Amino acid sequence: MPTYRDEAIVLRTHKLGEADRIITMLSRQRGKIRAVARQVRRTTSKFGSRLEPFGHIDLQLAQGRSLDVVTQVELRHAWGDPLSRDYSRWTAGQVMLETADRLVTEEREPALQQFLLLAGALRVLSAGTSDGERPPTMVLDSYLLRSLAVAGYAPSFGDCARCGVAGPHQSFSPAVGGVVCVRCRPPGSAVPAPATLALMAALLAGDWPATRDVEPARQREASGLTAAFVAWHLERGLRSLPHLERQ
Repeated sequence: MPTYRDEAIVLRTHKLGEADRIITMLSRQRGKIRAVARQVRRTTSKFGSRLEPFGHIDLQLAQGRSLDVVTQVELRHAWGDPLSRDYSRWTAGQVMLETADRLVTEEREPALQQFLLLAGALRVLSAGTSDGERPPTMVLDSYLLRSLAVAGYAPSFGDCARCGVAGPHQSFSPAVGGVVCVRCRPPGSAVPAPATLALMAALLAGDWPATRDVEPARQREASGLTAAFVAWHLERGLRSLPHLERQ
C-alpha cells in the first residue's frame, strides 16, 4: 500500500476489536486524520504509548480503503505527562483537544493554522509562556479566542461588532460578535470592566506581557465572556458545543 508521513497531535482514541485502536489526529499537512493502529492495546506493542491524547508525533501511515493504518510513530513531545500532574491544566488541555476536533470538521482538509495554534497552546500550557507562567484558564481562553478567530468567528474588542463605529465601547454581546455601541447594544448584553476587555484583546493577540498582574476578578470575568462567546458561535456555527465548564 502507498505510504506517507506527517506530523500530528493526537486528539482522541477509541477501541477497535480486541487489540486495535482508531486514532483521531490533527496533522500539519492533511488536517484531521482518522487511522487504525494495529495491536496497540497489547503489552508487546512498540508504539502504543506514543498514540495517546496530547501526544505530538511524527508518523508514517499506509493508505487504506476506508481508514489509513499507522505503521511507524516517533514521539516529539509527550505533553500529557506534565499536564496529568495538574488537574486544572489537564482539564484545560482536554477542552483544547475537543475544541480543535470540533472546529476542524472536514477530514483530510489542510488546517495548518489550527494545528499550529493547538501545538503552541499545549506547549504554553505545559511549559509556560515566553513571559512566564499564566493560569491554565488564561491560556485556555487565549487558545479559544484565537482558534475561533481562525475559524472565522473573530470577536471585536475595538469597533462595534454590528455597525463598525469606532470604540471604545462598554457593552459586550456574544451573539453580535464582541463589543457593541449604545445604539446596537441588544438587551441582556454584558457590561464588563474595561480591564476585562483589554485582557481579552491581549489574549486574542497572544500578547502575554500585557496579561501580567491581572486581577483574579478580571480573569474570571474574561473566562465567563469567552465561554459565552465560544458556546454561542460553536452552537450556531457548527451545531456542536464543546464542554466548557472548567472553572
